[in-house]
Amino acid sequence: MAAHAAHPFDPSRVVHLSGRFAPVTEEVDEADLRVTGVLPDELDGVFLRNGPNPRFTPIGSYLYPIDGDGMLHGVWISGGRARYRNRFVRTPAVVAEERAGRALWGGIESMILPREPDVGPELAGTFRDMPDINVVRHAGRLLALAESDCPFLMTPELETAGKETFGGALPAGITAHPKTDPVTGEMLVFCYGLEPPYLTWSAIGRTGDVVRGPTTVDGVDEPMMIHDMALTPRFLVIVLAPVFFDIDAAMHGGSMIDWRPEHGTRVALVPRDGGPVRWASDDAFWLWHTVNAFDTEPDGGNVVLDYVQWTRLAMGTPDEGGRPNHAGLVRAVIDPEAGTMRRTVLDDARMELPRTDDRLIGRRHRQLAVAADSGNPDLLPGEFDELRWYDGSDPSGRHLAWRAGNLSVGEPVFAPVPGTGPGEGGYWMTYATDRTDASSWLLVIPSEDPTAGPVARVRIPVRVPLGLHGNWLPTEE
Repeated sequence: MAAHAAHPFDPSRVVHLSGRFAPVTEEVDEADLRVTGVLPDELDGVFLRNGPNPRFTPIGSYLYPIDGDGMLHGVWISGGRARYRNRFVRTPAVVAEERAGRALWGGIESMILPREPDVGPELAGTFRDMPDINVVRHAGRLLALAESDCPFLMTPELETAGKETFGGALPAGITAHPKTDPVTGEMLVFCYGLEPPYLTWSAIGRTGDVVRGPTTVDGVDEPMMIHDMALTPRFLVIVLAPVFFDIDAAMHGGSMIDWRPEHGTRVALVPRDGGPVRWASDDAFWLWHTVNAFDTEPDGGNVVLDYVQWTRLAMGTPDEGGRPNHAGLVRAVIDPEAGTMRRTVLDDARMELPRTDDRLIGRRHRQLAVAADSGNPDLLPGEFDELRWYDGSDPSGRHLAWRAGNLSVGEPVFAPVPGTGPGEGGYWMTYATDRTDASSWLLVIPSEDPTAGPVARVRIPVRVPLGLHGNWLPTEE
């Protein structure tokens, strides 16, 4: 997967640098966006999304969805009106490249690092920060999140304030998918590294203080890639698929990422009270994203985990030989005492980016949503043209669907109506791009009748590249 002299890197041949995925470089502010339909008056907040968006044409290699610079796209909604702003996450690498007018760092597989004459002694020979995966708010802090590194603190208007280490308590950072317990207000995080300890977890309190510093997850003796986690009142649920980092291979022109299916997949149930880790294992599979997890009994029982499963590692490119590489929506029932896991495929369609009402994180969820493939052969890897909704209490896989026609849709995010209880009334939001004219829209879809489609479509003044993760952030009192 690395770039070699015999096969020089050609960015024009990378599908995720072109078309609907192509990066944008213009930063735009626009008020009074055009709305088709009616924006609900009860929505007051901002819909934010982050995603890989190289500031300059990449050099050396480009591995979607890991490589890239962060760009935040925000639509502020209030009183039935909307405004838009987008901004790069200006890391030291982005600032240095803007000064040079070109890319100075290569993708993670090329190992191209800048020299001192280009970037100065502090950045020479360093790896770039890539807070380009997700954006969350906790304890008033708006954080652009990387794969496994320090997040960057952003202002409410999306300007970059600097690297966030939580007062020095989390110097190695966190991964891109923390989970906030809606009952305790704690944000639970994990971090993987290339050196021991290879996997740690931490807890950040309701007020933003680190209440548990990095705690080693015993039983991990090699560096591994782990993208997402889930949470229950008892456990952090961390799935360790057999994706290992091979630094030696990368230094000698090989791939840094090594898929070893013979090792199988393990699940770590990490007690939130600091007790010993419980392990379960099964045949190899990979997951990018979980939906949610919950305990089958109030203070015990099994752990149920819903997630989107892949049969093996998928890095945003077509599988060799055209082999199918997904198993769709899966429910796993994990017995913490026996260390066993029973998996059931709920729907084998190609899908990704699953979400539910965040007010039900760690508890039995009701409606869950995914972006899905209707079967359109013209879609690119990682592109979807349908939204699907499932009932978390129905194991049959029955679902509701809204087909988006010429629109390619992104991650559906739930925006609750103020005053409603968890899992009750609200709207699903997603960015969508028209494949015929490259126009982008914010869609607002009622959760009570999602098959009816959007009640409002907000025209975005720039194309929003198909990308990754975001959240609805209600206006804080």
